[in-house]
Amino acid sequence: MTHPSPAIQSRLPQTETSIFTVMSALASEFGAINLGQGFPDFDMDKQLAALAAKAISSGYNQYVPMAGWMPLRESIAQKVNLLYGNMVSPADEITITPGGSYAIYTAFTTILQPGDEVILFEPAYDSYIPNILVNGAVPVKLKLEFPDYAINWEEVRAAITPKTRAIIINSPNNPTGSILSDADMLTLQSILSGTQIFLISDEVYEHLTFDGLKHNSVLKYPELFARSFVCFSFGKVYNCTGWKLGYCVAPAKLMGEFRKIHQFDAFCCFTPTQIALAEHLKQAEAYLSLASFMQKKRDLFLGNMKDSRFSFLPSSGSYFVCATYEQISSMPAKELAIELTKSIGVATIPVSAFYQNGHDDKVLRFCFAKKDETLETAAERLCKL
Repeated sequence: MTHPSPAIQSRLPQTETSIFTVMSALASEFGAINLGQGFPDFDMDKQLAALAAKAISSGYNQYVPMAGWMPLRESIAQKVNLLYGNMVSPADEITITPGGSYAIYTAFTTILQPGDEVILFEPAYDSYIPNILVNGAVPVKLKLEFPDYAINWEEVRAAITPKTRAIIINSPNNPTGSILSDADMLTLQSILSGTQIFLISDEVYEHLTFDGLKHNSVLKYPELFARSFVCFSFGKVYNCTGWKLGYCVAPAKLMGEFRKIHQFDAFCCFTPTQIALAEHLKQAEAYLSLASFMQKKRDLFLGNMKDSRFSFLPSSGSYFVCATYEQISSMPAKELAIELTKSIGVATIPVSAFYQNGHDDKVLRFCFAKKDETLETAAERLCKL
């Protein structure tokens, strides 16, 4: 005899399986090269891997403090001071988290009450809107201006209401590869000045900026930082996305509330990788050289795609470059992405998936964080279209 399970009233009734899961499953089914989901297909830094293995064999396998291994927080604080001139407190203003996405979710959960409004920019990383909705808040969606994917700051001013609780920004941006300039950050600072609005800054690609451009972290702007939760990812920096380790930096008063949520959710994160990263972060060259390493991959892919019928948009940072395909097809982006996976064996991500309403500028996103031979083979196939 079977017994029915209790009915669940979904917290996310409109949410379906993510496009990343869909496209990666298709890539696996059809044996396609996966330029869709943002993960490398090459090995991570061997020295960092060795440090993690050493930590395990040396007995670092029990809980660390809830906020994270203190030597790691100290290494992060030193890096923040070196790069951004901000002397954050490792004791009170840094918390290690199980990934950057977790840090973002916890920041939202820390500040949001039902009915609050959050301004975000589409195309947006797919966790933002579900994070907002599950906390009972309201996403206020503004479009980045195509094709440069720039923010229209006058639209931001107009969107602010008495219910606006937070704004979330993402630079370097996923999926577009655009970055925020110093002028953008100063304009945002002016808009928020005198308000009670929080800022969440997704900076998981902080070290991946190209063509000599610099990352303008919220941590560089004291007035912005005073209202901010700034979220980072070690997985994206060190090509070890499966480690699911990141951190959040926020002023002590805000971080105290963040930790109230964190302590009952994850409590703490995988110890051996924290031990390894505490040591590895002391080598500044290891993260300062990441931009040139990934730019070479971007340039290799674009060079091999120069004879294709895709029109590539600028990519100033991240793992990604986007392209329109008007010379190839009139199909919607999602349909074309599925078709390319099946017919030529290259999986991409339709940028329309990063809009809640499916807005479609006929753009595909390509991940170039792959082995050179992977990029070359994918480009050869794509150039035949």
